[in-house]
Amino acid sequence: MSARIIARQALLAAALLAILPPAPAAAETIFPFLPQNVTSSTVPANGDLNPYGVAIVPFDFPTDGVIQPGDILVSNFNNSANLQGTGSTIVKLTANGTIAPSGSATTFFQGGTGLGLTTALGVLRAGFVIVGNVPTSDGTLATVQPGSLLIIDRNGNLVSTIAASQANTLDGPWDLVTFDLGDSALLFVSNVLNGTVSRLTLAISPSGVTVSNATVIATGYMHVPNQAALVLGPTGLALDPFQDMLFVASTGDNAIYSIASAGNATTPVTLGTLVSQDPHLRGPLALGFGPNGHLLAANGDAVNADPTQPSEIVEFTETGSFVTQFNVDAGQGGAFGLAFGSTPAGFFSLVTVDDVASTIQVYPLLAP
Repeated sequence: MSARIIARQALLAAALLAILPPAPAAAETIFPFLPQNVTSSTVPANGDLNPYGVAIVPFDFPTDGVIQPGDILVSNFNNSANLQGTGSTIVKLTANGTIAPSGSATTFFQGGTGLGLTTALGVLRAGFVIVGNVPTSDGTLATVQPGSLLIIDRNGNLVSTIAASQANTLDGPWDLVTFDLGDSALLFVSNVLNGTVSRLTLAISPSGVTVSNATVIATGYMHVPNQAALVLGPTGLALDPFQDMLFVASTGDNAIYSIASAGNATTPVTLGTLVSQDPHLRGPLALGFGPNGHLLAANGDAVNADPTQPSEIVEFTETGSFVTQFNVDAGQGGAFGLAFGSTPAGFFSLVTVDDVASTIQVYPLLAP
């Protein structure tokens, strides 16, 4: 086992010890062997559909807002008429384990018209939520806009907007990952409309988030219209801070690439280094690191589709070797966002989005 994986597991163990309640001293605590998987609707009262992004509120997040550590947030890309690029809500699954029937998911953020909230969903531990926005007026690529990043406080209020023109490196923010230092952060964003990856340096204060620097660090990813998915382009991002290496799921290329020196690069690379074009990839979307150091990719079936292997979450080693896979929906096109973190009932869990059924699925990995 590499020193990098050992270090990541040590950090995970320390985080879990900091947030998990101690077992009662006077009684034996019994945890089931079989995982208690949870499925919850992501459809709020306004009927928004097609959940894309998912994020878990971190353990050191402020507790004086309407979202709490352990809450699961989900961004919706479609409205109730299922028009792409028109969803305006972020919903939450609360840390007490509440499961929402369809149409009753708690709304954390309700935006106005002219939004289409994407997979680019993240939480800053200082108390802010960041979400990407790639809107259309009629659900088609013909009316798509360059979009923006929305900064939302812990009470669900829109604080500010980072427009494409303001950052000069945004063009369809489709997914993101952060390296969060508390009062500052590096924000990596995949841009679906021009096939690039950007790095934004954020200054964070109690009152808001501002961009102090923005740089394009990679170009050349396929970005093409798609009737089912609206557009295909670079999507999922996963950061290995021990190597300063950013991994990119390029949906249209049906490949995963890596970008070296991602936090320090001043000029863009073309694509980066190919990590995998394994045949188990079927239009990779969201990307994330598991606690064992492996990469998990959600496959949206827009490329290299196989009806016998629909909506797969695929596990690879960091060097691109296939490990295993499982599906989140019996139909194609369901797997989209994924996230790891401590979730309801204190379990460290994998959370996946199923945008066919408009649900999330929570898979507990470690007992408290």
